[in-house]
Amino acid sequence: MAEIDFPKGFVWGCATASYQIEGAWNEDGKGESIWDRFCHAPDHIKNGDTGDVACDHYHRYRQDVALMKELGLKGYRFSISWPRIFPEGRGRANRKGLDFYDRLVDELLSAGITPFPTLYHWDLPQALQDQGGWTNRDTAQHFADYCAAVVDHLGSRVKSWMIFNEPWIFTILGYMAGIHAPGVRDPSMALRATHIVNLAQGLAVRAVRATGKTYAVGTAFSMSGAYPASDSDEDRAAAERLHNFYNVWFLETIQNGRYPDAYVGGVPLERMDVKPDDMEIVKAPLDFVGINLYIRNVVAHNPHDENLGIRILSVPNAERTDFGWEVYPDALHQAITRIWNDYHLPIYVTENGCSYGDEPDENGVVNDDRRISFYRRYIAQVARAIQDGADVRGYYAWSLLDNFEWAEGYSQRFGLVYVDYPTQRRIIKKSGYWYRDLIAANRLQ
Repeated sequence: MAEIDFPKGFVWGCATASYQIEGAWNEDGKGESIWDRFCHAPDHIKNGDTGDVACDHYHRYRQDVALMKELGLKGYRFSISWPRIFPEGRGRANRKGLDFYDRLVDELLSAGITPFPTLYHWDLPQALQDQGGWTNRDTAQHFADYCAAVVDHLGSRVKSWMIFNEPWIFTILGYMAGIHAPGVRDPSMALRATHIVNLAQGLAVRAVRATGKTYAVGTAFSMSGAYPASDSDEDRAAAERLHNFYNVWFLETIQNGRYPDAYVGGVPLERMDVKPDDMEIVKAPLDFVGINLYIRNVVAHNPHDENLGIRILSVPNAERTDFGWEVYPDALHQAITRIWNDYHLPIYVTENGCSYGDEPDENGVVNDDRRISFYRRYIAQVARAIQDGADVRGYYAWSLLDNFEWAEGYSQRFGLVYVDYPTQRRIIKKSGYWYRDLIAANRLQ
């Protein structure tokens, strides 16, 4: 591979999420989240794991920021815990919760690292879930109020914000598949939730901007490469429907005030409970797009599926991570160039990474060469997209630390830094030092 230079000012960072690393699940006035409740119930999480302690980042954030500085990170993407700020989801803010993020932001700035917060990474206050959660229209306004309060508080030091992380994942996996919190399995409720989340996104963008303290507002969307199984018109149309549902169901809406054509029989607006003026609320164009990408999907037409009319095919003999996800770097290039061509917004790759379970050897070294190979190939596709004209401004590796991986508990390791959970010892992996050298050179070698 030839050396590839990146644009001056390109932001190299890492990403994390509050529930996955913070721990301190019931300390300093924090309220219960849906993930606290979900993990404490039996048979939801592999090995009965919870995020009660996770990486203990709440108490060890200074150590973790020092690791970020050692790696040379230019940006750090983290999420703010809604129930840590508003234990009941609304009402009076919890001062100790705000204090924690004050300390974290100050520590980052003193280390020369730009904070890049996400306002919601799945940990809804359980008190709001008890009232219907994302199927209750009132939640949209409560969310906007929470976002405005946080941005008003931190906005003198933090200028760029993400509203949501992966709204498709927390609605569909949480309300349809039931494998994520709150563990509901109801397709109609899931569709309704997607619409209320779109309302919340529009309201929150307006509320955040109304503080007068922001420079740029976006959302980090889960995306996949969408590849037709054949050159037939039917398979191509099926791949397009998948793209519309999985990639832009929450992006086309906020940008253009319409749902994309993902359903064979048309968008099910009645099932989603869309009101006459809703789409005016939903539309609130973003300043940038965050792309989270881990997979591609090979899509065939399915005449027996009355909804999306698609069938996802398994790719035989594919290279896969320890999570079982296919390694297919071109998918990142495809997603970036498609979003750039369709929306012409600045793009950040807000998550991209891989799970490999390499452990420290007898010398305490984590030789995770497969992760280095993964990152080298995917980052090359980011460079290719930039060369093709896309305005890509940063890349955030997932993740800084090994952490709680939702339904998989602690069985999957995505970090550039190894975490020994019983002792909370951190060890920078070989891939972490590789990433440090990439950042220092601003060049892929």
